[in-house]
Amino acid sequence: MADCDGSEDGQDSILEPLCFPEQPLDGAPGPRRSSSRSELLLLCLFCSESSGLPQKDVFLKHLLLEHKVVIADVKLIADLPKYLLYWKGRFLEQPVTDFCSVIKTNSTGPVEKQENYFLLCDILPEDRILRENLQQKRLEEVLEQQQQERDDGSFQRLCMFCSDEFTGNRSSLLNHMAREHSFSIGLPDNIVFCDDFLDTLQSKLDNLQCLYCEKTFRDKTTLKDHMRKKAHRRINANNREYDRFYVINYLELGKTWEEVQSEDDRELVDDGADDDWSDWQAHPVSAVCLFCEHQSETMDQIYSHMKDIHDFDLHKLRTELNLRFYQQVKLVNFIRRQIHQSRCYGCHQRFESRADVLRHIVAEGHVMQLPDVSTWDQPQYYFPTYENDALLCTLPDSDDEDAGDEANRCEDVPVIAEDVSDLRALKQSSVLNQLLRSRSSGSQSDGRRATTTTLHSNSQTEPKRKQT
Repeated sequence: MADCDGSEDGQDSILEPLCFPEQPLDGAPGPRRSSSRSELLLLCLFCSESSGLPQKDVFLKHLLLEHKVVIADVKLIADLPKYLLYWKGRFLEQPVTDFCSVIKTNSTGPVEKQENYFLLCDILPEDRILRENLQQKRLEEVLEQQQQERDDGSFQRLCMFCSDEFTGNRSSLLNHMAREHSFSIGLPDNIVFCDDFLDTLQSKLDNLQCLYCEKTFRDKTTLKDHMRKKAHRRINANNREYDRFYVINYLELGKTWEEVQSEDDRELVDDGADDDWSDWQAHPVSAVCLFCEHQSETMDQIYSHMKDIHDFDLHKLRTELNLRFYQQVKLVNFIRRQIHQSRCYGCHQRFESRADVLRHIVAEGHVMQLPDVSTWDQPQYYFPTYENDALLCTLPDSDDEDAGDEANRCEDVPVIAEDVSDLRALKQSSVLNQLLRSRSSGSQSDGRRATTTTLHSNSQTEPKRKQT
């Protein structure tokens, strides 16, 4: 949980909700991965031949010509080097005919011209399981990489269309290009290997190549005019080169993003059967204490922790102050913000660190000492200090009960008719009524004089009226 809000003079400078730290994962995050896998070699299944990944076609040709082996649907194998390494070990243990389908060529011709070819495909259960495991492993790596990019605050890059530089998170640049230049490559959260993606697009622009139709132009001005007039300031969805930069293409084995999006989920719904939610497992709440970083999976536990460890009883405050739901929300957000800014919420004294203010609150007995209601019952504390504050979601809501009690109390109160005996006298003595009477009496005595004055002044006021 961040303890620095950039405030030096004690003013409230939290511009957006903070975020509690997530639960630690097993093991530290791995190194930053790239979508390029060229450092891995493709090992031949039968000999010492090997080649780099860009030479995949040459390698497959070697398998076909030298060893009569064909691998089906190579493009659907998520990690070809590991796939080959697995089968290389299996072929050392058992003959190739135990795993591959045998295809005989020239079966009706002379025996000397007949050849046997071996097809390795996912019809074999072992091969199918291997491909699915590699796909699952690849998906986990991609999702881990995507999460690292989403959380990365060291992003730094210039816009491809202007000289603006963006730092912090990749979304700032992607949103800028979509908003200011009408160039959108999709939502930032749907993209992976973002640096490689932007490098690919920048390389095409540097080579004066249109991002959509791939045509090359003589200079940048001509390229910009072409992309603007032809509405080509976008990428071509049919260009498979970009598939590796979108998470949707890693979700299911052998399915492209078009196939995933076009699937009809209605066939998965059984209208004749009731929905069974018995196996539903909700994620733990993980509510965080108001004073320390202790987390509990149930609200009873967190309330007990605050009461036993910090002598803070939120239920007691709610009862004593008769707090409604939204008043509780504002109180929790107020306390969180004061603690985050190392300020005592009881006496408003500011300290150097969070630990110092907590020691002060305990030593001075300010745990249950709240300032005047007007201090924290403010609209600004409707907004959460921490956006994932589970404590706010479980506050007891007694507004409905209070409204019902209020209605019941109103039914018992007798209704007394308003006394209107003095209304006529009040009306006669009102300032407005006196003004109306004076105008009415004065209009009769001054009517003739007003008419004469008006006729006499028409000639003088007409030009001025026209000017007006």
